[in-house]
Amino acid sequence: MPSAEKMLYFLSSALLTVIGVAVLGYGMSTEWSSSTMACSPPENNFFNGSATIRMGLFEGKESHKACPRFTLDENKVLVFERLGEVGGAGEGLHVMVVVLLVFALVASAGSILITLYNTISNPYETYMGPIGLYVCSGLSACLAFLAMVLYFLNLVSVNITKNMLLANIKQSVILKDTDVRFLTGFFMILPYIIVDLLAIFLVYLYAHMAYRQRMEQQRPTEDAPKEILMY
Repeated sequence: MPSAEKMLYFLSSALLTVIGVAVLGYGMSTEWSSSTMACSPPENNFFNGSATIRMGLFEGKESHKACPRFTLDENKVLVFERLGEVGGAGEGLHVMVVVLLVFALVASAGSILITLYNTISNPYETYMGPIGLYVCSGLSACLAFLAMVLYFLNLVSVNITKNMLLANIKQSVILKDTDVRFLTGFFMILPYIIVDLLAIFLVYLYAHMAYRQRMEQQRPTEDAPKEILMY
């Protein structure tokens, strides 16, 4: 049976990971970005209107102000449906972001199971011990960070929101001067990564402390005279 000290460390690590999963789950359900562009019909280049799309991972909202040739002033956006009309690298990157975050959640679930298992058993140095937690939590943090980078590139470099706005109309419209703002969902990745690292740090502290205690217990035997050890 694990000691009370070990149970405390591993339960605290599990609690941190659960908090991280809740944070990431909330982040995936809310808006990630807002992109606003000036718009004009191609015949006069008079940019007196604007089009805005607020986008989450799965849905968003599109609005227009004095922007010609858009069918509605404000309407709901189903992200994957609109991305299917756009296609290309932007669609692939967005799908990859969602897949990476799902795998990050799966890795976090693995971390929770491992930490809870360690509160009722002593798997020592097997993959179900601290090593398993390091792998799962480290992998989830890396996947979340990669998803964050890919989403940033999709908005800034690929400018996927511009293509999504243009996919809403059948006639030509000029859009320029994209103003991109990242919202709550995007920044929720940061506390999720921090919590994963803290979960690793707690278990590392316990493992390091347990290792030092074992070394101290072995030291008197190692330092004893050989004559005594023979008996």
